[in-house]
Amino acid sequence: MESTVDVAVIGAGISGLVAARGLAEAGRSVLVLEARDRVGGRVLNHSLPNGTVTEAGAAFVGPTQDHILALAQELGVDTFPEYADGDNVYVSGGHALRYTGTLPPDLLILPDATIVHLRLNQMASHVPVDAPWAAPKAAEWDAISLHDWFRSTTFNPATENLFLSFLEPLIGAEPQDVSLLYFLWLMAGAGNETNPGTFDRSSGVRGGAQDSRFVGGSQLIPLRLAEKLGDRVVLNAPVRRVVQYDDHAVVSGEFGSVTAKRVIVAVPPQLAVAIDWDPVLPAAKSVLLRRMPMGALMKCAAVYPAPFWRADGLSGMGLLTAGPVRSMFDVSPPDGSAGILLAFVGGYRRRDWGDRPLPERRDAVLAAFAEAVGPRATQPSGYFEQDWTTERWSTGGPVAITGVGTISGYGQAIRTVTGRVHWAGTETSTYWAGYMDGAVRAGERASAEALAAL
Repeated sequence: MESTVDVAVIGAGISGLVAARGLAEAGRSVLVLEARDRVGGRVLNHSLPNGTVTEAGAAFVGPTQDHILALAQELGVDTFPEYADGDNVYVSGGHALRYTGTLPPDLLILPDATIVHLRLNQMASHVPVDAPWAAPKAAEWDAISLHDWFRSTTFNPATENLFLSFLEPLIGAEPQDVSLLYFLWLMAGAGNETNPGTFDRSSGVRGGAQDSRFVGGSQLIPLRLAEKLGDRVVLNAPVRRVVQYDDHAVVSGEFGSVTAKRVIVAVPPQLAVAIDWDPVLPAAKSVLLRRMPMGALMKCAAVYPAPFWRADGLSGMGLLTAGPVRSMFDVSPPDGSAGILLAFVGGYRRRDWGDRPLPERRDAVLAAFAEAVGPRATQPSGYFEQDWTTERWSTGGPVAITGVGTISGYGQAIRTVTGRVHWAGTETSTYWAGYMDGAVRAGERASAEALAAL
């Protein structure tokens, strides 16, 4: 394939497709090059034998995620509330405790957890979402891991273990893996231009990031974007090399080559830095991309004829402090035609359980479900998994993470235009980085940059 266009977009996840749509609607020629045989990136539907659709990738949306919600409405994809009626369950030390709200009322942990909760919100309020490296205490907060901060802030080590139930699904990593500044920046971004980000919105269901889901599954959004773009989207086309010249760039791979005036990169950082760049990327950009590995996350789901836990007054949402499952949700379809419990197995839990034999992992996940909602959970009619660490063109999920010293040292390069190359992808967003809303925002920004430069 030999082609000449105004803009070549690398990656057909939501961010790349949104960027391409903006360019096409402005009358510019664009071509999207996607390595996979499908569109959507980390957004992927899973169909059950009866035709019911659920999500194997990104699933949830909520208030202040205005850009993804507006896009879905435009594309005719409706939302429905995530099931949250009844009690949540907190499983610790072999005991199951029913509760409502965000934090379980564990009397041994609650005082510490309340202090941590308030301090995180307070500190996050001082982090600029578009420039976390400019926070008043950026150097101090980026010099310490979230783990070390927990140890210096809490009296009970079990408090950190509770927060792992939120953290491991959120970023697929452990407190040791990320800087305090990185986590505060994520919390600051859990809002919009008129609503400050908070831990509550990031971790909550009703009114939070897990408030709603899409009817028909979230992959409907990239599928409908790609349908509108038509033959502007090329699948099975991994980009291997980008060469920049004075007045154009050449993007090439086994598919051939595309000559473009501008290039938009909308793939995970580790994949972007693996491209052969000529000239090489600026040092700050290259180092930043290399220091942004993906988190480690699996999604494991059990399917039942009906959501039986609801009759017992349970929401299906649970936090567990031991075993492979740290958090679980009811991700049944809106009509209740099946009951589906979803487990997030992330961070070190993925390391410890991800490579074990499937039957052993399945039994452990079902046992965790049973601790939370009762023994009927051990007898599903179906079971499926999605391990994002084994996805060649994702390398992990749900988001790229940064360790100590990365944001303060190299963060300013995150969105900097590199010659003729613009940078999209959810990790480059200001608000809701790591979420579908962040992907839309980044795609919109990158297309606007490219249009202004053409």
